[in-house]
Amino acid sequence: MAGMSPRMAAVAAVVVLAPAVTGCGYNTIPTKHERAQAAWADVQSQYQRRADLIPNLVATVQGAAIQERTTLTQVIEARAKATSINVNADDPASFQQFQQAQGELSGALSRLLVTVEGYPQLQSNQNFVALQSQLEGTENRIAVARRDYNEAVRDYNTTLRTFPSIIWAKTLQSGNKPMQLFTATAEAQSAPSVNFDGLNPSAAAQPGGNAPAVAPGSAPPAAAPAAAN
Repeated sequence: MAGMSPRMAAVAAVVVLAPAVTGCGYNTIPTKHERAQAAWADVQSQYQRRADLIPNLVATVQGAAIQERTTLTQVIEARAKATSINVNADDPASFQQFQQAQGELSGALSRLLVTVEGYPQLQSNQNFVALQSQLEGTENRIAVARRDYNEAVRDYNTTLRTFPSIIWAKTLQSGNKPMQLFTATAEAQSAPSVNFDGLNPSAAAQPGGNAPAVAPGSAPPAAAPAAAN
């Protein structure tokens, strides 16, 4: 490159070295990291969509004057907790807190939706039916978003550990850290337990041991005193 100016020499060096750098995987880590980050943004977007639907759902259920106040309170508190966490997908501690909080919210919502099945006035409320349908659709989108995110993260994390990209991960791109994966939560593996024995106000004690009806959310009736001998 005799007689070539320094600027021209630098440009020529970039042109010559670019294919070599690309071929050795230098761009692989940033590319896969961007893909994983995009998948993470989609997960957060779907969770936010669910959080935005909950206030209307709670208001509708409250308007029906059902007696499941404890279940409603659990949903409200779980939503507040889930939306208050500052999460980073490459920080294990905050990610675990985020996943746990979202799992608790899923469990609270599931218990509420199962419980209100015993209230005909809600099942005929078009606003409630529409909200329930939107929540079910959002839960499906959350599941898909989490699956796509996990696939992108597995690919990215594997790239950080395998040759030749591990060379860059240990040197010039050492700032790239493994991202966390979603796992099944305890709430997702156990179905909610709901007792509808007290939802029929016309039910009365029958010979044979059937208990009288109890309003939803109220304490169970006291046991009858033992008969004197």
